[in-house]
Amino acid sequence: MDIDARTPEFAAIASADAPLDLIAHGLQFGEGPVWDRRSGWLYWVDIIGSTIWRWKAGAGREVVMKPSGHANGMTFDREGRLTVAGWCNRTVFRFEHDGSLTTMASTYEGRKFNSPNDIVVRSDRSVWWTDSAGGLGIPGMVAEDVQRYLDVQGVYRLAPDGREVQLVIPDISYPNGLAFSPDESLLYVNDTREALINVYDVRADGSVANGRVFHRMTGSEPGVADGMKVDSRGNVYCTGPGGVHVIDTSGRLLGRIRIPGHATNMAWGGDDWQTLYITSYSSLYRTRLGIPGVAVW
Repeated sequence: MDIDARTPEFAAIASADAPLDLIAHGLQFGEGPVWDRRSGWLYWVDIIGSTIWRWKAGAGREVVMKPSGHANGMTFDREGRLTVAGWCNRTVFRFEHDGSLTTMASTYEGRKFNSPNDIVVRSDRSVWWTDSAGGLGIPGMVAEDVQRYLDVQGVYRLAPDGREVQLVIPDISYPNGLAFSPDESLLYVNDTREALINVYDVRADGSVANGRVFHRMTGSEPGVADGMKVDSRGNVYCTGPGGVHVIDTSGRLLGRIRIPGHATNMAWGGDDWQTLYITSYSSLYRTRLGIPGVAVW
């Protein structure tokens, strides 16, 4: 694996001796990977291809949903249901255990979302997602209805009872990836347009406070602030120029995991949560790291 170590501490995270396996290729816009700890399937999307895929060692890959409404970010909720940022459907929806679909949210104050981008579920069962306007204008992944109804591009929260949608953060120029710290006291949200990561304190009532810049991305290679995850020690992993940037809890860049092409997102997996799956525009990769990630329900 090609690594770019910026500090001695990076040696405990990534090694040049680790393999970088090509799991899938031929995608048009790979995104949204998430590992199913119960079955060993790795799910991901092809946004432009409007397909949700899954892959398992020994079984290969298969289609889960096509067309998917150009689905984007995915995660699992506390009940083990695949939960999806619907992008061009302009909804947040989930797969029930019987395979049926449930729309969880589609509007805020009676107005359609822009295009739900990435999504996480907190331990209290609240669902959080970013809502950027890319699905209203990016070629190849545009909704049928491209009218913009909301002026803000923000971060939303669906209350644990599933009844109320709250606008948690209204002032990000292009919100994309989001992730909680291991103890869920901090929320990280990146801004693709400004090439930075912000961090917020999370209050008991589900609101956030004290927003501040956590890290500014650097580099001239392909890649932007997009998908984001956190490991069990609180280090933040964010796609950016050249691949995946690994940043410690103080906001210092420890190093980069370099991959071919434009990295878009990543997911922890494996029985020990030390396998990292990375999507790019065209491919899905797999490598092994020295520190486990935060497990998905």
